[in-house]
Amino acid sequence: MSGSWDEYATGWDSNEAVIAYADNAYHALKNIVELEGRRIFDFGCGTGLLTERLANRASSVVGLDPSQKMISVLENKCLKNVATIASELNQDLINDNSLLSPKFDLVVASSALAFVPDYVKALMLLKQLLNKGGCLVQWDWLKDEGDEGYGFTEQQIKSALTEAGFAECSTSVPFSLQSDGSALNVLMGVARNV
Repeated sequence: MSGSWDEYATGWDSNEAVIAYADNAYHALKNIVELEGRRIFDFGCGTGLLTERLANRASSVVGLDPSQKMISVLENKCLKNVATIASELNQDLINDNSLLSPKFDLVVASSALAFVPDYVKALMLLKQLLNKGGCLVQWDWLKDEGDEGYGFTEQQIKSALTEAGFAECSTSVPFSLQSDGSALNVLMGVARNV
């Protein structure tokens, strides 16, 4: 997967739709969780459009993305409280990478979890990174039951979060983006590690 994302790295930060997605996700996040002074893990951070916004309020942010080129764009921004990891998330990385300890207050995944090979397994790995009481927030395209393509239904997110051991699982549609004259709804999933 990372090879295909590498191709997008150079122009990613100038893509108006990508910028709008990051802005809207950040504003939706500010309305539901406290960001000030938090330790945050940005899963699938890409070039760091959301990471940058989080870094303004967080004590620290660790951004992970499998695309080295995306990570390089983020690193070139020289954000003082942001560390990066160019890798897939797996158990060995959690066990061995010192950037993943101590645990995090908040895990965010902006348009990333629909692209992982095993959604529930990814959620279980992310849950390991959270403090007790910590929050996971994801944004992905809203799909109707039976639709093809990347994204989730509300039920898919709620079921997967519950199966992964999260509590207080909820979904909402905090924003939509226009594409070719139609609105594409973005689904937000929120859950707590108990």
